[in-house]
Amino acid sequence: MSEYLSKVTGGRAMPVEVVHELQHRYAQIGLGDTPGAEPPPLTKWTLAQRDSLAATLATTGSPLPVYAAMRNWHPYIADVVTQMRAEGIERILAICLAPQNSRTSIGLYRRALMSVADGLEVEFVETWSEEPHLIEAFAQRLLEIYPQACAKMGSPLPVLFTAHSVPCRTIMTGEASVAGARPGTQPQSTPDPYPVEAKRTAELVFAHAACQLSKLNAAAPPTWFFAFQSQGVAGGPWIGPTVEDTLAAIKSEGYKGLVLQPIGFLCDHVEILYDIDIAFTQSAAGLGLRLWRPQSLNDSPLLAEALAQIVRTHL
Repeated sequence: MSEYLSKVTGGRAMPVEVVHELQHRYAQIGLGDTPGAEPPPLTKWTLAQRDSLAATLATTGSPLPVYAAMRNWHPYIADVVTQMRAEGIERILAICLAPQNSRTSIGLYRRALMSVADGLEVEFVETWSEEPHLIEAFAQRLLEIYPQACAKMGSPLPVLFTAHSVPCRTIMTGEASVAGARPGTQPQSTPDPYPVEAKRTAELVFAHAACQLSKLNAAAPPTWFFAFQSQGVAGGPWIGPTVEDTLAAIKSEGYKGLVLQPIGFLCDHVEILYDIDIAFTQSAAGLGLRLWRPQSLNDSPLLAEALAQIVRTHL
């Protein structure tokens, strides 16, 4: 974990209490520093999504080599680019496994890739937050659990969509925009599109799920909420509203339960397995709310098709 945290913070030391809290969270979901242990869920599912995309492209007549690389953990971007060079790759279509564009996600991945991709032709997908198969994939997961949750509570439940929070300075001042620029170029001055794109994804997923429920003559969710989760503990304020505040608002409107679906994450990792399944579930229970979470996309065939469609569109 020490190697991972060093990458996340750019080598800056973290307060001891923060490190201990992160270690506690990882231990709660069965992860730690044990040598030879199973790869963390994020790595496991990212590699599985790589393989699913390759298989989908092959079966639809567009076979292409597909690689997966990470910024803060193995397999590192630099190592994978070295492998690609050795295998004769000259052109890269890069898709960040974060559908909504933010300077603190896609921007930082772009910078990491461009710093080691000299001599390669690189096309970086800016956003895919409204890709139809992505929307369908999230809606499918929601529909797998929503009717049963409503049946157990005896009434239709609202849906709370979430995405990872980012520092306010990124959104308000354009700070970190240089993350997406090539070395030697000037930072962008345009607003970060992340919060708008995240809420638009949620809106489309809700509309698609409601439409499908209507076709089945089933009760649709009465409304939906949106919150940003997993705010950082340092570096100034992060965008909200928080999940905790939104849970309180849902309670104040008379609901006794909800379905919480993250639409900024494509697979299981600590922000889902701990933040949602443990921390937010406990917070909801403390308010007298029952919380359900749909399964993450993980190995969803619709997710693989969404990625394949992006590849076909750009090629």
